[in-house]
Amino acid sequence: MAEEFNSSKPIYLQVADKIYSAIVRGEIKSGEKLPSVRDTAVQMGVNPNTIQRTYAEMEREGVVETKRGQGTFVRENSDVVIALRNRIKSDIIQNFVQSMQEIGLSKEEMVQGVRQFLGEGEEHYDD
Repeated sequence: MAEEFNSSKPIYLQVADKIYSAIVRGEIKSGEKLPSVRDTAVQMGVNPNTIQRTYAEMEREGVVETKRGQGTFVRENSDVVIALRNRIKSDIIQNFVQSMQEIGLSKEEMVQGVRQFLGEGEEHYDD
């Protein structure tokens, strides 16, 4: 089944983000082989060249390594996973804060809203 992609960011980076999230969640383990370029392209519904570019970018960032004749593997380095997790967390927080600022909320209102959402404030939100 083809993935839905956002037109504001290159597809190869969006694919990398999906793989990074799977690594951080532990769905893809350190040392694990990634699916072939062709298999990933079919799964994501994109051109194999896009996935080749994704894997090349991930290798450039030090997250994966390509072993000639064997495939592409997640590097066996816990620091890489920790750095990925922190980067994803920072990106999410940055997007959240920017969105809240766009609607005119102060820092205190943002913190209060998060506390309420997490059940630490007076009001509770339902899922």
